[in-house]
Amino acid sequence: MSAAKYIFVTGGVTSSLGKGIISASLGMLLQARGFKVTIQKFDPYINIDPGTLNPYEHGECYVTNDGAETDLDLGHYERFLNVSTSQANNITTGRIYNNVITKERQGEYLGKTVQVIPHITDEIKRNIYLLGESGEYDFIITEIGGSVGDIESLPFIEAVRQVKWDLGANNALVIHLTLIPYLKAAKELKTKPTQHSVKELLSYGVQPDILVCRTEMPLPQDIRKKLALFCNVHLNSVIEAIDADTIYDVPILMRKERLDERVLSKLKLQSKSEPDLEHWKDFLGKLKNPIEEVTIGLVGKYVTLPDAYKSIVEAFVHAGARNDCRVNLKWISSEEINNETVSTIFKGLDGILVAPGFGERGMEGKIEAIRYIRENKIPFFGICLGMQCAVIEFARHVVGLADASSTELNPKTKHPVIDLMEAQKKITAKGGTMRLGAYACKLKKSSKAAQAYGEGSIHERHRHRYEFNNAYLERIEEAGLKAVGINPDSNLVEVVELKDHPWFIGVQYHPELRSTVMNPHPLFVGFVEASVKYKKSLTV
Repeated sequence: MSAAKYIFVTGGVTSSLGKGIISASLGMLLQARGFKVTIQKFDPYINIDPGTLNPYEHGECYVTNDGAETDLDLGHYERFLNVSTSQANNITTGRIYNNVITKERQGEYLGKTVQVIPHITDEIKRNIYLLGESGEYDFIITEIGGSVGDIESLPFIEAVRQVKWDLGANNALVIHLTLIPYLKAAKELKTKPTQHSVKELLSYGVQPDILVCRTEMPLPQDIRKKLALFCNVHLNSVIEAIDADTIYDVPILMRKERLDERVLSKLKLQSKSEPDLEHWKDFLGKLKNPIEEVTIGLVGKYVTLPDAYKSIVEAFVHAGARNDCRVNLKWISSEEINNETVSTIFKGLDGILVAPGFGERGMEGKIEAIRYIRENKIPFFGICLGMQCAVIEFARHVVGLADASSTELNPKTKHPVIDLMEAQKKITAKGGTMRLGAYACKLKKSSKAAQAYGEGSIHERHRHRYEFNNAYLERIEEAGLKAVGINPDSNLVEVVELKDHPWFIGVQYHPELRSTVMNPHPLFVGFVEASVKYKKSLTV
């Protein structure tokens, strides 16, 4: 068994309380004390991974360096801890059952009747221990998705019970995140939902060690005592998690509540040092006291659910703080953009990002948006499909290929400037079959992209099936849209830039996935800086 300590974060009363943020905040505090920490997410849905889920169902699909399509909470883990996650950091019910059924088909159970206990729970435990077996980490934090009481979560809760029994009290603990609702009419905080949630958890044999209580109002001492008494936890293990202005306040709030100290005490560990939070506090200071302010339009097809673009939103937060600038995002549905509406919709914007996406819906609106941006020299940043739309727009209106399109949009186009990748043409399965994960890119020295990165060789994460068609590269470059980033192995065009424009960059990859609090992504930093300059140029 590994020497790592295991922390489980469960949720009760309702979903969306912020288990991912609490997990990431605790991980960051332990990391700031000198411990090595990783976080994994166990999702109870039956999909193998979120790769085939509509963003409206589950928010964005976060992609790791090793090409795993994962839950968006892994983005929070990376942004807070500034370390990469992998396939092993996100497990679903679908993957667990798929593994067990595969083993059964291969005869690994020697004719035994395959059951939830022990076979499913053993497979869950195997995945829980997997990260700890490397010897690389002091703490493995495991977030259990959903809420206690959900039918699909039961095998995971049983696996947690068994792990606590296997490892003992000094090596594993459970943090239960619940809601303390405030009844306005009665002017009271109510503990009963939390009591019921803990009772439910106890009925599965799991006693929480620490309660983290989401609340709109401060928790008075008498409420804390009541929770401690009826939930059978120590008084100082009742932690207040009051609503914060920003998710980046949560580590500081958890430090004030001494969550990290309680964890170390429960696990009988001495801290390596007091947590060093100076860099984090500097970031918060810049975030909350900006000198500049810009408004950037985010053009996409899933804008009614901001979580569909979660990593982009957070990348703007990081880049804004680096530039001492508040970035206000204006959410724009690409389906509303056409030749008549575009000037009105884009009025007052200092920069525009055209977001990733799939499918035909809203694509023509993105193309029309980019035409307006190009002609009016507004700072532009296109990501994945956004970059592809920039190529299509340029081919149509500058190169003169009126029928230019992507075969995703128009399979019969005469000029497929964006085409299905050769390796994708024989693939019919959807899940996990795109070009996924980190790939190399060589940047041209004179490019704005190279200046932003400060280096010529980069690795960025991808998630796509279609690519720039190199048959049109010469004609498009001659007209002024330059391919300044190329994959050295496949010659795939990764980055395009427009000459004679203040900032016009399209990238095939997803830079937002690599932006963290401590290391804002250089392209987002550069784009925000260009937007500030553009805004100032209008007032001169």
